[in-house]
Amino acid sequence: MQPPHPKAVLRSEALARRRASRSVDPVAFAEHLASAGSSLVAELRPGIVSAYFSLRDEASTMPLLETLSASGVLTALPITGPRGTPLVFRLWRPGDALVEGKMGISEPSPAAAEVAPDLLFVPLAAFDRTGHRIGYGAGYYDRTLAALRARKKIFAVGVAYASQETQKIPHEDHDQRLDFVLTEEGLIDCRSVLPFP
Repeated sequence: MQPPHPKAVLRSEALARRRASRSVDPVAFAEHLASAGSSLVAELRPGIVSAYFSLRDEASTMPLLETLSASGVLTALPITGPRGTPLVFRLWRPGDALVEGKMGISEPSPAAAEVAPDLLFVPLAAFDRTGHRIGYGAGYYDRTLAALRARKKIFAVGVAYASQETQKIPHEDHDQRLDFVLTEEGLIDCRSVLPFP
C-alpha cells in the first residue's frame, strides 16, 4: 500500500486543528475578518473583490462582504465549474439571490454579471508564511489565480485560523502563492517573508 501524499496528510492535520479551534469565537473572528479585510481593501484599492461562501467550520466571510458592499466596493462570489477548470466569478452583494451550485455551495444567479476580481479572499486547509497553501484538493484556486495573474495584477488573501499554519508547505511549479494570510491573530504579509519573482 502506498503511503498518503504529504499534502494530504498536512491537509488532514490542519483541518483537524481547525475543527479543534474551540478557543476562537467564530463570530468574533468573522467581525475581525470584516474589519481587517476591509482595511486591507481600502489600502490596496482593488476594483472588484471576491470572497467565498463559507462552508462547515470555515471563517464566515459574510460580515466582510456586507462591510465592503456597504462602503461601495463591488463584490463577487465564485462559481465552481467542471473539475480541471478555473472558477468563474459573478457580481454579488448581500441581499442578492443565491442558487445552489456544484457540491451544494451557494452561488450567484447565472444572470449576474461575470467579472474578473482584483483581490480574492481564498479559503484553505493549510498555509505557511511564504504564502504557499493547501486547498481542498481539486486545484480550483491554483488554476484561477494562475489565469487571473496571466491577465493582470491581483492580490490573493488566504483566510484561516492561526492553528492551520504549517511550518513548510510542499509545493510544485503550478501551485499559486498567497500575497497575504488573514487569521484571528492578524495579517501576515507573505511578500515580506519571500518576495514574489
